[in-house]
Amino acid sequence: MTLPNAHKVDPAAHYPCPCRQNGELIPIVLTEALGCQRCQQIFVVRPDGYSIEQLVVTYPYKRIWYWTGLQWQALRRGLGDQPWLYTLGLLIFLLLPILLWVPLLFQASLKLEIMIWVVLSIAMTLFPALLIWVALSRH
Repeated sequence: MTLPNAHKVDPAAHYPCPCRQNGELIPIVLTEALGCQRCQQIFVVRPDGYSIEQLVVTYPYKRIWYWTGLQWQALRRGLGDQPWLYTLGLLIFLLLPILLWVPLLFQASLKLEIMIWVVLSIAMTLFPALLIWVALSRH
């Protein structure tokens, strides 16, 4: 996949590190990889020749950047460019269980047990929604 403003990456050239402002990517001897002299991250040039990929074992998604000629630009794929879809899904996920309890809240004879179940169900809904939001915001 070539991007309109992407420049071909030269594995023998020196580039600024996409992770840190002060780092510099330099070629690693006898490999086709680039290493940052400051943060010790390793990057490889992807087969398309226009982007680099960070080699990290702990990160679940591959981080990819392409060179614009002046700086590295992060490549976002899939729904990452459309945060409104995440927000809409999160709102539906949050509001659906709450809306199911609304008829019980307006009854005149509410018991303590019903209120406890309402609070527990809302808390059980908010916790996974909070986890999803945190996971997606770290993208």
